[in-house]
Amino acid sequence: MTEADKNPKVNFPKHVAIIMDGNGRWATERGLERKDGHRAGAESIRPVIQRLGDHGVPVVTLFGFSTENWGRPQFEVDAIFRLSGHFIDQYLDELHNSEVRLQHLGQIDALPDWLVNKVEAAVEKTRPNSGMILNLAFNYGARAEIVHAVREVVERNIPTAEITESLFESFLQTTDLPPVDLLIRTGNSRRISNFLLWQVAYAEIYFSKLYWPDFGAEDVDNVLAEYAQTQRTFGLVPETMISSTEAR
Repeated sequence: MTEADKNPKVNFPKHVAIIMDGNGRWATERGLERKDGHRAGAESIRPVIQRLGDHGVPVVTLFGFSTENWGRPQFEVDAIFRLSGHFIDQYLDELHNSEVRLQHLGQIDALPDWLVNKVEAAVEKTRPNSGMILNLAFNYGARAEIVHAVREVVERNIPTAEITESLFESFLQTTDLPPVDLLIRTGNSRRISNFLLWQVAYAEIYFSKLYWPDFGAEDVDNVLAEYAQTQRTFGLVPETMISSTEAR
């Protein structure tokens, strides 16, 4: 039973997005190679996903590799690719049996063919599942996504008077998904880094000082507990904050 089942009034995120930052610094501080940090970070994904699933979060998006990450040393990029493929090989059956539906966000064609094949096979295998939607943002950049959506609108010759926010959202890769309610960034950095810029417009943002390999299930509990205490107003003023004299 999830927290939402126990208490239907609890403030509950429908979409949690995570910037998994700090793998390289985690390794450097321990005298390890950066690839060791990415390996440790990959191992942290499973318990976090499991705990979010325990809480009944229906949509989770993980930022694994950005369009800007191509500028990193080639050996590090290759290590990230290998670990991503290993993660799919190791956990796909478990995710599938748990009814998790995998989806990819980003420009998949630029990835190595062998990784493209793994990702597409994983997406296809889990497509019928009805549980958590797990988005893997890999070779993803929000600006590129928005530019692509604009090009689609222009190419379809849609009259400007008919362009609304909801129509524009239908051209984004997250169409049919709820907006991000909660954005978590580990690694003690306070920036969004070109991640889901449109979708996080009204998200609550939690910056953790922990590096991603140190972020675990208990930390998920703590973040969701803090989120539950947040009164989300979406730019409005709750009636409880308006005095009787102001209301006259």
